[in-house]
Amino acid sequence: MASKGQQTGMRAVYLVAAEMVGRGFIVSPTARNAFGADLLITNESCTRAYSVQVKANSRPASFWLLGEKAKRLGSSTHVYVFVNLAAEGSAHEYYVVPSIVVKRHLLEAKAKTGSIWYSFSKEDAAKYKNAWKILGRIKPAVA
Repeated sequence: MASKGQQTGMRAVYLVAAEMVGRGFIVSPTARNAFGADLLITNESCTRAYSVQVKANSRPASFWLLGEKAKRLGSSTHVYVFVNLAAEGSAHEYYVVPSIVVKRHLLEAKAKTGSIWYSFSKEDAAKYKNAWKILGRIKPAVA
């Protein structure tokens, strides 16, 4: 059985995929073991493509945990979508942040056990709330 964290992550991946489809992108989830990307997206003419890493919290929080890989991922075609899931009936929070910004503002902390934790703060993400335009201006799909 999937852990609560895995369920939260998968829920967020599909919520982000649905947002992107609604914005006119062709979206494909990756295999769960894909390095650094949960979604691959392109526009209908295949002239613009991105890899997307989704990070989620099961409820609103002030930061998102990242892996050490985030220190190396910095590309104009790779973005993070940070998600704070909300209670039923409330709106989820989405922050669309270029990977270069995440790499620059990545926080590193050492736990008492000696392990290293990496995170990205909501404060650094704030100006990217609902910044879907970072992915380009794509006409929304016609229903």
